[in-house]
Parts: sequence; C-alpha cells; structure tokens
Amino acid sequence: MIILVGLNHKTAPLAVREKLFTECQGEVNLLSDLLAIEGVLEILHLSTCNRVELIAAVDETMQAAEALKSFLARYGGLTDEQAAGCLYVYRNEEAIRHLFRVTSSLDSLVMGEAQILGQVKDAYRQALGQNATGIALNRLMHRAFRTAKRVRTETGIAANPVSVSFAAVELAKKIFGSLSGKKILIIGAGEMAELTGTHLIGNGAEEIIVANRTVAQAVTLAKKFRGKAIGLDALDDGLIDADIVISSTGAPSYVVTEEMIRRCLRKRKSRLLFLIDIAVPRDIDPAADGIENVYLYNIDHLQDIVDENIKNRRREALKAEAIVAEEVARFANWLMELEAVPTIVSLRSKAEGIVKTEMVKAQGWMGNLENGHRDKVEALVNGIVNKILHAPVAVMKEESVEFASQDIVAAARQLFRLDE
Repeated sequence: MIILVGLNHKTAPLAVREKLFTECQGEVNLLSDLLAIEGVLEILHLSTCNRVELIAAVDETMQAAEALKSFLARYGGLTDEQAAGCLYVYRNEEAIRHLFRVTSSLDSLVMGEAQILGQVKDAYRQALGQNATGIALNRLMHRAFRTAKRVRTETGIAANPVSVSFAAVELAKKIFGSLSGKKILIIGAGEMAELTGTHLIGNGAEEIIVANRTVAQAVTLAKKFRGKAIGLDALDDGLIDADIVISSTGAPSYVVTEEMIRRCLRKRKSRLLFLIDIAVPRDIDPAADGIENVYLYNIDHLQDIVDENIKNRRREALKAEAIVAEEVARFANWLMELEAVPTIVSLRSKAEGIVKTEMVKAQGWMGNLENGHRDKVEALVNGIVNKILHAPVAVMKEESVEFASQDIVAAARQLFRLDE
C-alpha cells in the first residue's frame, strides 16, 4: 500500500509549517527513525516552506499511517486539535494522484512554478542515499518525474508569468528581445525589488544598478546581483545610463518626476527609455508616458497581463489533470499487479512441491522405465500443472487491475490454502 501523510499551505498556517520544516530539517536520522516505525517498508520525506509530506510504502495495516501522523504532530509540536485540522492522509490512488499533482506543480501556491520539481528530486536523492526506498517508491518517483515532464512539455501551464515582478521582466524581454547587454536600474531595495532582480538575472541580465534612499540596503541587494549601488541623489545619472528602469519603493510621492526624465533624455541621444512602475503608490510620474522615446507601464498594465495569464494557466491545468489521471492509472495498474506477485510465486512453489512429492512416491514403478521415458513423464506432469495454473495466475494479474487487488489475492490464498 502507498500512503501519503502531511500538511501544506492549504491546511496549515505559516507558523505551523515553518516550525515543522525547521524541526524536520534539523533531524539527522529522520529517515532511519521513520523506517523504524512498524509497518513502514519504504519512506521519502519532502519538506519545503509550503508543505511537509511523507510518502511511504507500508503493509496492509492501519497502524503505519497513524504512526506517521503522530510522528509529524510530535515534530511540529501540534496539539491533537491542530493535527486533526492540519494533517491529511491519502492512500493508494489518492496518494499517487496527490504526489503527481505536487510534482507537476498543480498543487503549488503558484500553479506552474518550477521549483517544486527540484525539491521533490532532492528529497528522492536523499532517500536513495539512505537506502530508504525500494521497488515501489523507486518506480513511483520515476513515474512522478515522467508526469511532471509531460505536463511541462504537453501543456502551457508554466508558459506565462503570474507575478507582477516576473511579468515586468517578461515585458522587458518582449520589448528588447534579449536582456543581454542592457543596463537595468532597479529603484528600491525591498522584497519586490529583490524578486525582480532575481528574475532579471535568471533571464540573462548582466548589468544591474540598485538605487535606494538608504545606500547600505542598496549595497546589500546589489551584491546579490553582482551589480552596483547608488543613492537616490545620484538617480539622474542612473536614468541617463539605463535602458530599463523598474521601480518598487514605498515612497509616498513620485521618486522619478517628469522633469527628471526630460532632463536625462537630453543626454541620452534619443535612446529609448523603458519604465516599469510596480509600486503602490506609484513611483514614476504618469506624465512621463507622454514624452517621446519613453514607454511607461504601471502595475495596472502588468496586473492585466497577470490576470490573463492566470486564466491561461487554469485552462492548461485541465490538460495537465488529464495527464496526471492517465499516469496515475498506469502506476496503479502496475502496483496492483505487483501486489499479486507474492501470491503467484507461492502458488507456483506449492504446485512444484506437490509435483516433487508425487514424483518421489512414484519412484517405485518409474524405476522400471528408461531415463528418457521418466523425463517424458515428468515433463507431462509439469505441463499439466502449468496449464492448470495458467488461468488463476492470469486472473490474479488481470482482474487485480480492475478490482481491489487485496481481495483477489486473499481469495486465491484461501482457495489454494497457501497460508497453511
């Protein structure tokens, strides 16, 4: 049985998630402790800022699932009431579907983000390194990665930006074709500015200037992007050099005025100036949009792009869910067939044992036969046994896919007295 136990951004507040994340990250022998739980055969531990989940192959008892829930509750310091509200348990197809959706970024806070796939792969590598996985989870994880790849290549779920900062960078790329060789001025040094700079670097930007009222903050952020820092008193020089300006301060009034832009344009020699204002209230005087060779976009323009892209992602998500359903069915079929294998092996072993016993009993009269004839009799007996076993073995393989495999297996074990 495959089970998945955990909590995520939908079921638990940040305070709970971050505590559980910190506690579990700090536990050196976490996987070995989990494997020591009775009934747990294989285990994988996924821990991110938005989710902490345990994916396990367990025996058929319910104790393992409850033990894993208690494990997470204890490490997260959850009360019984919190655990009941935050923790979820999925079994077999539900667990497989949830894992495939997580890996494909259908269950992420921002649908279509790429980071989660790398996090799942890291968790799997860690489990492999500690010999915590076996045939079931190894096959499951490779199928999850295949599903994520199909979702990425066969749908457009990650094609369009759904954050304002990323939309700003995408807009800049559309205008200039490439960010390579472009000088970019970021005004502000807060979280939005940092996120924007990260997207810029990820899309080929090489020369970034950070301007901020507090120069020390600008220096700290500029170091992350291997850029340089200036104060707002040097903003005129920054506007003269820049091809793209992205502003996101918390200033109560315009940081970039119409007069500043007109002043710097005289020294720019008709070079285009691309301004993106993602601040609320606005940092850049909207009158700048009427100046020749100046293109100004504010957060409303970008939000329209973001809203449309969210709609597109939701449409693409329907295609992605169909891919997930297809891959879940394939893995569930394999898993059900796998569950029938021990019973098939037991059945064949019992039949082989009966043949050997009866051949020994027949040694008295078979001793009068020539060797060639004895071999023919043995081959005849084995052939009959194989033909008799063919139908029940085929049923266990095929019917277990359509019905509950444990029911088919239990019936076969009882019918052929395999546990006696």
